[in-house]
Amino acid sequence: MANTEQEILTGLAEIVAEETGLDTADVALEKSFTDDLDIDSLSMMTIVTHAEDKFGVRIPDEEVKNLATVGDAVSYIKGAQD
Repeated sequence: MANTEQEILTGLAEIVAEETGLDTADVALEKSFTDDLDIDSLSMMTIVTHAEDKFGVRIPDEEVKNLATVGDAVSYIKGAQD
């Protein structure tokens, strides 16, 4: 079942918060994973793995580098579910 963009954002925010200790309110569509949220590559891979499990999608390694913002990740997950 496909999730709405808001459901994906909420779920992704929970994953990021669990991995990094950030507040879920800090995880917004326009936020950059590296510049705004200060997420390193190892943490990003963990977040991707948890997102794949949570949303039932596959995010290939070559796609991860294209996910610069939270919005990019939400869009990718939404598209992969449709």
